Amino acid sequence: MSTIFADTLLIVFISMCTALLAKGIMWVLVYRTDKYKRLKEKVEKQKRQEEELKNNNGDLSMVRMKSMFASGFCFTALMGMFNSIFDGRVVAKLPFTPLSYIQGLSHQNLLGDDTTDCSFIFLYILCTMSIRQNIQKILGLAPSHAATKQAGGFLGPPPPSGKFS
Repeated sequence: MSTIFADTLLIVFISMCTALLAKGIMWVLVYRTDKYKRLKEKVEKQKRQEEELKNNNGDLSMVRMKSMFASGFCFTALMGMFNSIFDGRVVAKLPFTPLSYIQGLSHQNLLGDDTTDCSFIFLYILCTMSIRQNIQKILGLAPSHAATKQAGGFLGPPPPSGKFS
């Protein structure tokens, strides 16, 4: 047998023995202790609770999606009607000149060059953005902070990545 092959086998044997020794020490000092067993049980319980929370949050999102589709359909139908009613009419005078990339929306279907003239769609969007959240809070329909935090979102914080405190 060559010395290289013998050295290789010796190194593999040493590696196996040190791994077994390390695991034996870990078992004696850690794995068999009551404290480790209690902490492991707590961690498993928290994992199950987190999984249940994720499942419940997903179910809640599916339930809310139905109403979102219905309101989206109504919104689309009403937008067509309101656009035909307010087409070409100045509905408000803005106290500022909108940014250039917003002017297309704020001055949509209006005649003239006065960019402080406001179209229906721009005023409607501003009102809806500012009023909808408050109405949800007043009626108690806003999502809970826990659900919002768990869901994350586009601008929200990302969900925790498996860290335990």
